[in-house]
Amino acid sequence: LEANFLQASPAYLTAVSQDNSHANGSYTDSTAIAVTALFGNVTRFFVARHAAYNSLASTNYKLTVPTSQGNITIPQLGGTLTLDGRDSKIHVTDYDLGGINLLYSSAEIFTWKKYASKTVLVVYGGPNERHELAVSGAGRANTVEGSGVTTSTKNGATILNWQTSPKRRVVQLHNNLYIYILDRNSAYNYWVLDLPGSGAAGNFTTGDMSQTTSVIVKAGYLLRTAHASGQTLALTGDLNATASIEVIGAPNSLSQMSFNGKSLNCKHGRWGSLSTSATYQAPKYSVPDMNTLSWKVIDSLPEVQPTYDDSAWTLASLTYSYNTARNLTTPTSLYASDYGYHTGNLLFRGQFTATGAESTLYLSTQGGPATGMSAWLNGVFLGSVPGYDAATNSNKTFTLPNVVAGKAYVVTVLIDNMGLDENFNVGGTTMKDPRGILDYSLAGRNKGDIKWKLTGNLGGENYRDRTRGPLNEGGLYAERQGYHLPGAPTSSWANSAGPTEGIKSAGVAFYATTFDLNMPAGYDIPLSFVFANSTTNSTTAADGKDYRVQLYVNGYQFGKYVHNVGPQDAFPVPEGIFNYHGPNYVAMSLWALDAGGAKVEGLTLKAGPVIQTGYRTVENSPMPGWVRRAGAY
Repeated sequence: LEANFLQASPAYLTAVSQDNSHANGSYTDSTAIAVTALFGNVTRFFVARHAAYNSLASTNYKLTVPTSQGNITIPQLGGTLTLDGRDSKIHVTDYDLGGINLLYSSAEIFTWKKYASKTVLVVYGGPNERHELAVSGAGRANTVEGSGVTTSTKNGATILNWQTSPKRRVVQLHNNLYIYILDRNSAYNYWVLDLPGSGAAGNFTTGDMSQTTSVIVKAGYLLRTAHASGQTLALTGDLNATASIEVIGAPNSLSQMSFNGKSLNCKHGRWGSLSTSATYQAPKYSVPDMNTLSWKVIDSLPEVQPTYDDSAWTLASLTYSYNTARNLTTPTSLYASDYGYHTGNLLFRGQFTATGAESTLYLSTQGGPATGMSAWLNGVFLGSVPGYDAATNSNKTFTLPNVVAGKAYVVTVLIDNMGLDENFNVGGTTMKDPRGILDYSLAGRNKGDIKWKLTGNLGGENYRDRTRGPLNEGGLYAERQGYHLPGAPTSSWANSAGPTEGIKSAGVAFYATTFDLNMPAGYDIPLSFVFANSTTNSTTAADGKDYRVQLYVNGYQFGKYVHNVGPQDAFPVPEGIFNYHGPNYVAMSLWALDAGGAKVEGLTLKAGPVIQTGYRTVENSPMPGWVRRAGAY
């Protein structure tokens, strides 16, 4: 609503905000109302709101404002204005309607347009509010639709006063100004569409209102475009139900309309309006049941095994850091970005030879808000920090199982990098907050006794998937291998019922499936993956509430579900990422942070509102498939 008002109000662009130090009670008879005034060359705008920003009160007030006829207290014909709760309003004075002076209006302006034979003004107000406007030199007022509008003339201005109602009122003034009076909810059904022009701007709005030809249409869910040819107006748009269409303003005489290419039977109304209806037809379609699909699964955390070959990993050998936000407290940097890993899951492997005295391991890690981490020693699960929404880092001491002197051990640490921060405050350095291991301590040993390696996404800054971009994948084994891409070699993987089957111990499983979609053409049917939210999802015990899922659709990462944090559990995937008319490849990583494992209790592919649409065929995003990645480990 405000966008249409601003588009129709070029005077707002040059209006200057006045001194606001005495806003409370200014221009009104209530100190509970604050008014900010913006003065243009002629037109003035008065933004009213509650002085207490958190007020939920309904406050009555009268407005006294300067006009070209002097100070006027509104409403003049009785009653009071009302401001409800956290609402705000923009009142205007001496507002130009293409040569007609709107002396004042307490009702908010939706739009106005000047045509050859008439000028149309559309205003609205909140439920049951009293409003008033006045037009200079407009002569007699005639209510041509509806009732309940009180009219009067004072000092050469025609005044209209009314209480807002869901029923539309239309008032014709002597100067062929038609005023459409709406309630706010009804105003959302009105659309202003610019007709294509011959200039460089095409059908885009220009700053010169006299050079823009537009139609004002009452319609349904959405109007997209309008094109006039002769006496025919061609509209494109969307429907969620059969809708009436009424053109209340157009630059030329119209006798026919079409909607999404289909001709419609039209009826001429009074005052030059043209009305018809567009019929909604519900389509037939189906979406696959995630629980009956054939899934494949592979272990995506082989790195916890002591025999895993990490020779291709990056050696954490920097004795300094490029990051100036935090000094190193470890012999070498374990900040992932120092080694070119900036996004997604991070993996660290620390090797040491035991003396037999090692009993605990302290880890301080940082991954950003709602991060999580898990640790293993030679494949034995040590524990996790499941994380919570406000926690950006964690500090935890793990008790180690008995170690054997002289034996080689490997600590494996998995950290969920939730992304780098922005600078929330001017001059801050939160954008530099490192991701990775900040500090560690192995009981009875020097820090230098552990030699660390790390990895993130394959290639780091030289990321492999140039189509989907640098933020699409992280450091999980399946991601590094490219198994989230269509055509991944899943035939040798184990059969599975999917992520709802889950895993029985802490770790990461990677699931994949394929299915076809055959959605009806001419409809916009949004699809979302929806996860059931429960607190007891373990496959073996009452734990298992702590798990994380990453969702991939045709190779694009389109969701990260953190079950113990939330709150999002529905992940929309648009057409174009989904192939609505052919095969689709869906993959999910399931990271169980509890010893008893975890499972996704419920997973559905849910269709949203079924919209009959006028948009053109959606072209799928590029979907390069899996090929064996050179150097993948």
